[in-house]
Amino acid sequence: MDTLGVGIIGFGFIGKVHTYGYRNIPLFYDPMPVRTKLVGVADVAPGRAQQAALDNGFEFGTDDWRELIDRDDIHIIDICSPNSQHLEQILAALAAGKHVYCEKPLVVGDEEARKVAAALDSYRGTGQMTFQYRFFPATLRAKQLIDEGFLGNVISFRAGFLHSGSVDASKPMGWKQMKSECGGVLQDLGSHIIDLMEHLVGPFDRISAQTNILYPFRPNSKGEMIPVEADDHALMMMRLPNGAMGTIEASKIATGAEDELFFEIHGDQGALRYRQMDTNYLEAYDMRESEHPIGGQRGWRKIATVNRYEKPASGFPTPKFSVGWMRAHMHCQYTFLNAIATGQPAEPSLQWGLHLREILSVAEVSAETGQWMTLPQRTLASSST
Repeated sequence: MDTLGVGIIGFGFIGKVHTYGYRNIPLFYDPMPVRTKLVGVADVAPGRAQQAALDNGFEFGTDDWRELIDRDDIHIIDICSPNSQHLEQILAALAAGKHVYCEKPLVVGDEEARKVAAALDSYRGTGQMTFQYRFFPATLRAKQLIDEGFLGNVISFRAGFLHSGSVDASKPMGWKQMKSECGGVLQDLGSHIIDLMEHLVGPFDRISAQTNILYPFRPNSKGEMIPVEADDHALMMMRLPNGAMGTIEASKIATGAEDELFFEIHGDQGALRYRQMDTNYLEAYDMRESEHPIGGQRGWRKIATVNRYEKPASGFPTPKFSVGWMRAHMHCQYTFLNAIATGQPAEPSLQWGLHLREILSVAEVSAETGQWMTLPQRTLASSST
């Protein structure tokens, strides 16, 4: 079995999440598709990478991410840096023939997207985006049921991803709230919920979007009040080719929300609903069940998806234990490693990341103009590497 060296760029919150995955995936899958080894970690904060290497089993830490690209014993470049840094790192990794695992959004703006698209034309490695909400047992089961025709024809849907971290007007702005960083809730949380709903019931063909900034000014890290450019709340109406319509919401000003991702999908044969804060269950309603006598067996049913990943998941710790957010991240990483090992297309691919960026860009134009917009349609290239 091959062993692939991993280099992680960025050791903030999400870099730690990905490191946790590589270190623990072997406990959760048997057999492993490939072995991985943590070789290098890079971060611009002085000393952070070196400390991360000491604490987490990397062979070395560096302030310069280019050292990871140059190493022959690093085969996977895992990009966990701020959005505006992605382009240079992706292009360097693709040119070096590295496998690439990248956080969202893939790049910032149309010009950057064109450069990555051109580089992907000759790329022969495996590249995947990090969209972990596809990879909970409940959302995996929802996809299976939809593909099997459980819903029939989709009639309507509503979905959202709600946080409350920006309700406090005195909270200093971070880089995720800066327009120059491709910040704002549409790009941050919106990318996740749009990805999940496109995956489940898409593709969408039309969009009407509205965005809102709660406070015109917020303090920066120095306490200086500066203008806010990036949105706190986004609400989208989306249309499917069959005419079905629904809403998708993303907010960081939903007072009381924790990590509230949810969806409800209604079809003419059944319905599905899910809430991230009750992540062990997928709820299903089957119109095919008789409603006689006195309601028969028809009604909402809670499917105990819990921690029931299919093989080669090892069953550790046990399928009956509650599933967690980190577990879904690991399954997303596992699919990436399995794609490398088998030579099969990765999903969601880097090409899909480019397509999703197009959707988000059209949503921003719709919000600026107040108009319904036609969405770009997926091609074969946008769903595989």
